Amino acid sequence: MPRIVIVEDEPAIADTLAFTLRADGHDTTWHQRAGDALEALRSSGADLVILDVGLPDVTGFEACKALRRFSDVPVIFLTARADEVDRVVGLEIGADDYVVKPFSPREVAARVRAILKRRPMAAPAEGAGGNGGIVIDAGRRVARYRGQALTLTAQEYRLLDCLVSRPERVFSREQLLDALGVSRDAGYERNVDGHVRDVRAKLRAIAPDAEPIQTHRGFGYSYQPARS
Repeated sequence: MPRIVIVEDEPAIADTLAFTLRADGHDTTWHQRAGDALEALRSSGADLVILDVGLPDVTGFEACKALRRFSDVPVIFLTARADEVDRVVGLEIGADDYVVKPFSPREVAARVRAILKRRPMAAPAEGAGGNGGIVIDAGRRVARYRGQALTLTAQEYRLLDCLVSRPERVFSREQLLDALGVSRDAGYERNVDGHVRDVRAKLRAIAPDAEPIQTHRGFGYSYQPARS
């Protein structure tokens, strides 16, 4: 059952959306404030976020920018403003769609179905490390280590996903750049080292004595489940 997070400060709108989406076969969670929603998304993820632009703590645009630092979950904006500039800004900062109020809840449900159809959910894929290893939930774009969700940037998530997908395989910096979606000739090879360093720090915060990401000098990096 796809998990949809609704971030909307008007209860009547949120209730109507939640009712329609549940009838359409989705599991829904509602937050009135962006801060609460972002905290929940960091810990448990979602398959899609419906995000109001006018929220009481920060704007939906600011919330989307913060969300994009650790997740590429699809986002549909809700807004009372129909200006083309606002629509363009919303799409440029990472939204997948834009719905102007007042709207039909069935229309929103149809847009949700269309986005999820383009981006099908995947079952959680567990690394060979078993219960102690790194688990990637590709559908929700969440990585867990020893049962705890990791707070990762989008590039950190992609790097870890690449390594965990092939346990014990050594990936070169160039191959990891491909996984990050960065051109090999952009001169960013050493940025991979920085991303690996940051991911290792987050893993050590959970298990200080473990070292699941190994360096192979002159070659690259690998995920070693036995060291998890």
